[in-house]
Amino acid sequence: MIGVTGLNVNQGAHQRKKRVGCGPGSGHGKTSTRGHKGGKARSGYQEKIGFEGGQNPLYRRIPKRGFKSLARAEYEVINLDDLKGLDPAVPVTPELLLQKGLIDGGRPVKVLGDGKLDRPLFIRAHAFSKSAADKVVRAGGKIDKIA
Repeated sequence: MIGVTGLNVNQGAHQRKKRVGCGPGSGHGKTSTRGHKGGKARSGYQEKIGFEGGQNPLYRRIPKRGFKSLARAEYEVINLDDLKGLDPAVPVTPELLLQKGLIDGGRPVKVLGDGKLDRPLFIRAHAFSKSAADKVVRAGGKIDKIA
């Protein structure tokens, strides 16, 4: 078959338009390819999202577990062990931790008490675990909560 531009078109690339509702001569007569009766045979039919033909839909089959609070804060956590190599003269801030590659950034920082602290550090973070706060103060350092 030769196309509009004069180039050859692959066999089967061009299909005849489906002329529905044009009688038996169209090849799509009577029910116009819609089968017999039912919602899908009617005009304006729209299947609801999640509808599975009357079968119990997935969102009802799967068990619902627990509760997720919308007010829950997701923290970027760092342990005291990770702060060992830092200079005690420079305050430890989220910006410094991001610069050193110890956190990914974008979320508030929480310091956890895993590990030992052998030097006094001044740490600024959004949250501290009780053990982390105790260890920092015992080592002679200070903590400052960022609001």
